[in-house]
Amino acid sequence: MSFTEFRAPANHLIDTVLPVRPAVVDRGSADRMKPGMVQDVIASGNAKAMVLSQRQALILDDKLWLGDAQALADSLQGVAGQVTAIYLGRTLAPSSVPERTPIVLFVSDEQPVPGSAGLPTDGSWTGFREIAARLDATETALFVEASAISNWHATHTHCPQCGTPTAIEAGGWVRRCPRDNSEHYPRTDPAIIVTVVGSDGRVLLGGGGPANAKNYSTLAGFVEPGESLEQAVAREILEEVGVKVTACQYLGSQSWPFPASLMLGFTASTDDVDARPDGVEVTRARWFSREEVQAAVLSGEITVPTRLSIARSLIEHWYGGVIEDLQQ
Repeated sequence: MSFTEFRAPANHLIDTVLPVRPAVVDRGSADRMKPGMVQDVIASGNAKAMVLSQRQALILDDKLWLGDAQALADSLQGVAGQVTAIYLGRTLAPSSVPERTPIVLFVSDEQPVPGSAGLPTDGSWTGFREIAARLDATETALFVEASAISNWHATHTHCPQCGTPTAIEAGGWVRRCPRDNSEHYPRTDPAIIVTVVGSDGRVLLGGGGPANAKNYSTLAGFVEPGESLEQAVAREILEEVGVKVTACQYLGSQSWPFPASLMLGFTASTDDVDARPDGVEVTRARWFSREEVQAAVLSGEITVPTRLSIARSLIEHWYGGVIEDLQQ
């Protein structure tokens, strides 16, 4: 069944899931356990380096700039503040670098001026949201991975058990406490994100901020300790819009490490017809038929998430095809 042919049944859950996107980076979890492996990869002369600072990457000509890792390791020292080297893996598909190219992430706490420290003069520091639509699959994967692991390092510098500063090991994917020898690993916060569909086939979309804002999206929230994903779906939907979920089905996921979320996509059924926004997280909620949501987007009455997000995928999965955007 093709994506454009699909139409969701009105009264029960769908039996298809979001497509699986193949990995484009081999993270080499076994390789990075070798002591000194990052330094060995850099010294090989074959590695490329991504540079990240203050949650921004260096971009050149609308592409993720990947420089010579060995040269950058020397040139960044002393001009970029503290620099941490982390192994990201090897590319699995041709991109701006050949397939199987090892990639090392350099995270600096200070942003060197483009043109200094071996960085290109025409480069610019750019956040993921500003450039993601123009990156290819490999560049996107590297940016997301780099953001996730660097955010974790920035917020987990000390042992949670005794407060001692931790040391980085395993290619940048483990922090060890030198006092009690405890190991600490990157953490991800699970969050559910849901299309709620009524018995008549309409979808419930909502938004936060000003009550008259135009942006409408799926409903979402974090999973709480001791809670299953399905329980989180039912709780969040009831809390945010006062709607009782009768059933839900998992469709797919998206890493969103800004700072550390894993978005778990669901579709859910309800017999309720009235939505009551909580006025805090959700200030407006509205039911849409397929014809209504497309017409509202094209008229500029509402906006829906960009295709970078799983929210758009979930909405279009319910819709049964591509929702056309308003051309500016």
